Amino acid sequence: MEVLKTLILNRFKTLSLITVALLFSVILLMVRMKLNKSYFFLFLIWNVFLAILPYAITMYLNTSQNLSKLKLGFWFMVWLAFLPNAPYIVTDLIHIRIGNDSLLWLDVLVVLSFALSGLLLFYISIMDMQNLVTSQFKKLPVENITIAIIFLCGFGVYLGRFLRYNSWEIISGPHYLFMDIITIMMSPFQHFEAWLFTLGFGTFLVVGFWMFKNLNQLEKN
Repeated sequence: MEVLKTLILNRFKTLSLITVALLFSVILLMVRMKLNKSYFFLFLIWNVFLAILPYAITMYLNTSQNLSKLKLGFWFMVWLAFLPNAPYIVTDLIHIRIGNDSLLWLDVLVVLSFALSGLLLFYISIMDMQNLVTSQFKKLPVENITIAIIFLCGFGVYLGRFLRYNSWEIISGPHYLFMDIITIMMSPFQHFEAWLFTLGFGTFLVVGFWMFKNLNQLEKN
């Protein structure tokens, strides 16, 4: 409990920022529901909950005393499975085109606010995991691995958005998931859209992470 209290105090600014971002998103959604009398975007609450999970995992690992390499390796795999859920919210912008023309600008604000919250959680969680991995595996090229992970998240978002897979299916239905992954890898020209989306969205996330990390370092300096 004392370790958790210390962590919260040390990360008060970060946790406050995340809390404000999430509260603003929820308030915008409630206003939208009231004005349009529609619950269409209520699924964003579930999506942002899934986006919180990777950050919750890195928060938990930061509270663990005497963190072993085996324990970190296990939680790293769990973290990686849920990580694409954070940037996935950006693709929820696709739902705006089928929304109500009335107060369309409000729909844009609602989805963008949740998407930005998801990206904030995504980037903070990655930086946390970088620090955790570096502390245990000092010789690993963490920066290069991070770029690979971000592009992997781009592919994961494609699987979720277009093939409608979710993180739970790694356990509940891995056969179909891995068969589709192998098919995409073995027949790249027949699945050009998958590779194009992965490259485009992955590059978007990498550039965003580079900007986020450099801004964070400037603030510390």
